[in-house]
Amino acid sequence: MATNTSREYDSVIAVCRSLFLKKTKDYGTAWRILRLSSITDQLFIKAQRIRTLEEKKISKVGEGIIPEYIGIINYCIIAMLQADLTDADPNEMDPDAVEILFDTKVKETKELMMAKNHDYGEAWRDMRISSLTDLILMKIFRVKQIEDNQGTTIASEGVNANYQDMLNYAVFALIKMDVK
Repeated sequence: MATNTSREYDSVIAVCRSLFLKKTKDYGTAWRILRLSSITDQLFIKAQRIRTLEEKKISKVGEGIIPEYIGIINYCIIAMLQADLTDADPNEMDPDAVEILFDTKVKETKELMMAKNHDYGEAWRDMRISSLTDLILMKIFRVKQIEDNQGTTIASEGVNANYQDMLNYAVFALIKMDVK
């Protein structure tokens, strides 16, 4: 098992966190208005765009794959935050409080990644980036189905675990693309 995974993970998250916090200062917490289904659709748009760019190899709007993976990571965190927040929580939140919540969700998700990496032997390192994209899309479709079933599941681990997996797959893709 590669001993630098934790450091690489933290490096990718630092890039995402920096952008998230800058946007929080620019826009506030406007994302609080989004329903979970809308966040899922945003994740779908980003993952589908990555897949299209992987297949077509050309971007006509100038932004490439890396910003979309960063967006997936940040939208997964937004989804996990929204799932925990209630209508009683304010729409406009203090940036310092948002930073703490962001870090908490990352910590939980990284701990899950480290446990799975132990059990799976870092199999993701031998995967193609396009397979990580496909896994993210599959997880999005799973979440959409759970949402369509009003959150009722029979054997599923639920939406939060899917958001965590998507976040981790996006981090793996950015590690493989050497984003720091």
